[in-house]
Amino acid sequence: MDENNIILRLDNICFGYPGAGKKVLDHLNFSIHVGQKVGLIGPNGSGKSTLLHIVMGLLRPDSGHVEFLGQRPETEKDFRSIRRQVGLVFQNADDQLFSPTVLEDVAFGPLNMGMSPDQASEMSVRILNELNLNGFENRITYKLSGGEKKLVALATVLVMEPKVLFLDEPSTGLDESTREHIIDILNRLDITIVMVSHEYDYLARTTQTIYTLNNGKVEYCCNSEDLHTHYHSHPAGRMPHGHEDHR
Repeated sequence: MDENNIILRLDNICFGYPGAGKKVLDHLNFSIHVGQKVGLIGPNGSGKSTLLHIVMGLLRPDSGHVEFLGQRPETEKDFRSIRRQVGLVFQNADDQLFSPTVLEDVAFGPLNMGMSPDQASEMSVRILNELNLNGFENRITYKLSGGEKKLVALATVLVMEPKVLFLDEPSTGLDESTREHIIDILNRLDITIVMVSHEYDYLARTTQTIYTLNNGKVEYCCNSEDLHTHYHSHPAGRMPHGHEDHR
């Protein structure tokens, strides 16, 4: 890919939690191009969520730096600018939703950006309709189902029209209908996406390339299209299965 088309780069990132005695990220290098849809897998504790939080400035690396569109953020003000362009959907939607009603939650970001209440409301209703959440504006947030909360959390991010979308385990705890609905949404989005998931088939259906995070580094894993073909051709579907060697 064109080196000039890189939207996000992590350069020699090292990070360890205090008292852990081991670096979660160890001289990690990783770059993402404009429009790329990337899946990121790895064992629990491998640093997948940590990586996302470092890009957002929620955690600061011990060494190395983040580049976004060629700029290196250093201060909290710099990272606030990044957060306006890079949206993060948390694994647990309850960590993202805090307002009494759906409309208030979705409109919070636009209001915080200085839009008028009418503008924020109009944008929020539009994005809710695009996600097939028509009529959800006055729903009480904490009374929503788990799948509905996940969709509203996605709406709170997409309403900001981000250039990059991060999703941390987007399929966790979803029923099949909501799971398919979110797959359809992600496949229609024309933005750069980085998705953390344990589900190979979910990544196979929503990304282009899958990387693995292990021993503190990111490595190429496989082409998503090849993996999707593999799952599609097997009646075992999402169930893990192996291949016998008949030679």
